[in-house]
Amino acid sequence: MIQNQHTIGKPVTVSGIGLHTGVRSSVTFHPAQQNSGIRFVRTDLPERVEIPANVDYVVDISRGTTLGLKGTRIHTVEHVLGAVSGLEIDNILIELTGPEPPVMDGSAKPFVDALLSASVVKQDAIRNVLVIDKTVTYDEPGKGIDIHVTPSDRFRITFMLDYPSYPTLGTQYYALYSLKEDFINEISSARTFSLLSEVESLKNMGLIKGGTLDNAIIFVDKKVESENLAHLKKIFNITDKISVEKYGTLNNRQLRYANEPVRHKILDLIGDLTLLGMPIQGHVVAARSGHKANVEVVKTIRRLFEKQITQQLLSVENNEKKTIQLDISAINRILPHRYPFLLVDRITMLQPGECVEGIKNITINEPYFMGHFPERPVMPGVLILEAMGQTGGILLLNSISQPDSKLIFFTGMESVKFRKTVSPGDQLILKLKLVKARLGTYKMEGTATVDGQLVAEAQLTAALVEK
Repeated sequence: MIQNQHTIGKPVTVSGIGLHTGVRSSVTFHPAQQNSGIRFVRTDLPERVEIPANVDYVVDISRGTTLGLKGTRIHTVEHVLGAVSGLEIDNILIELTGPEPPVMDGSAKPFVDALLSASVVKQDAIRNVLVIDKTVTYDEPGKGIDIHVTPSDRFRITFMLDYPSYPTLGTQYYALYSLKEDFINEISSARTFSLLSEVESLKNMGLIKGGTLDNAIIFVDKKVESENLAHLKKIFNITDKISVEKYGTLNNRQLRYANEPVRHKILDLIGDLTLLGMPIQGHVVAARSGHKANVEVVKTIRRLFEKQITQQLLSVENNEKKTIQLDISAINRILPHRYPFLLVDRITMLQPGECVEGIKNITINEPYFMGHFPERPVMPGVLILEAMGQTGGILLLNSISQPDSKLIFFTGMESVKFRKTVSPGDQLILKLKLVKARLGTYKMEGTATVDGQLVAEAQLTAALVEK
């Protein structure tokens, strides 16, 4: 399904303290022009440096994802990026008054609520989506980390988290089938977490300066002696009584979901995948991955699909709208037809809901030439109309929601005229314009030309029905 880009309707601000830096800051989300992407900028520095949300600018992944450019750094961007990508926002400027977005409650939900309050606004330009058509694999055998990205009809994530030594965590699994249906209610509110045994080392590394029990879940994975309780209270700025039960959560903090940790891992993964620079259509299957593995798989995807990514990013504006080009692989994913009855070789221009242009190259190897005037090969006129209809079908299927569940049946043809014959060696240019759409019925005007000369024209009426 071809989709439009989105931004937000107005600026909106969220304030709080940074998880690792402990610095109080505000993050303001601003609407951005189509095709501008996701960018960060710090307003507390004398030089205004805009940092794209792109893997090229990742400078640290030790305990979160940090972006940097020209000496400017922005720490722990994954929750903000998870919120933006989870809502399928393509263009946005994110201003910060400090080095790190506020951690809020440890989830992306406060950012999601703010963005929704600003409203998500549809833009004219078409969304670039990288279709994964071959399997991408990344693994770290020594750590049991595996990520596989496989072809799929939509973006999906299946994640397995495994802590066999810690009964409270154990093995957890969750599958995200749809951002639109599942992200807000099932993923965005999952909070960051840590093991109690990790907290001391994180503090020694100069991290989690802003970490408290209000913005993180701490799982108790070791026995704590009574003389260490005062130290824990100081670390987490706890003034009341502290409760430590092995294989529970510190101060018996209640989980929002029984498998909240693995859901948070999915949130982090969604945020890190944003660094590819465009959303993907594929199924991400991950086991025990963290920021390092997430970033490495993004680099792997970019390397393997460099040509496709470059072609999409270099696509030009046409009449202030992004026009789409589809090769035969993309056409095969849209149309149910196959050889010898697939009669479209390429889509050279597509504006969903408006018009489409396709190509059919005529060769002597076409199967119908064996019996259709073999001594004077001529393409049957009904097949010219069929090629026209298939091209129009691509236009219709990319102009509606849930095209995967629909089939196109042509119900009528009017004003059909054949002007010239079409022979081997000709290139048939097929152009269709949608002129009417009402109650599931669509009317298109179509022409077929060879070398600029009209060879056929018709008005086609079609209906979309459930598969």
